[in-house]
Amino acid sequence: MVQVTLWGSLRDYTDGRNEVEVAGDNIYQILQNLGQAEPRLKPILEKGVTVSLDGQIYRQNLMQTVRPDSEVFILPKMAGG
Repeated sequence: MVQVTLWGSLRDYTDGRNEVEVAGDNIYQILQNLGQAEPRLKPILEKGVTVSLDGQIYRQNLMQTVRPDSEVFILPKMAGG
């Protein structure tokens, strides 16, 4: 299990909880399992979010390995300008 920290408006979909524990060996599995654990969050995850894994931002490489002691932060999708 991995501790996932939710930032910003994502907490609105988890009744204000900012941490959720989910299983998964990579970012893709973490997002899938988070959507199952928090059904209100699932459509937001499907639209796209930004994931910080151990201080590195990932938007594309969802097969990146996640360890049980990894720091995982999920943020609303970031847009460039």
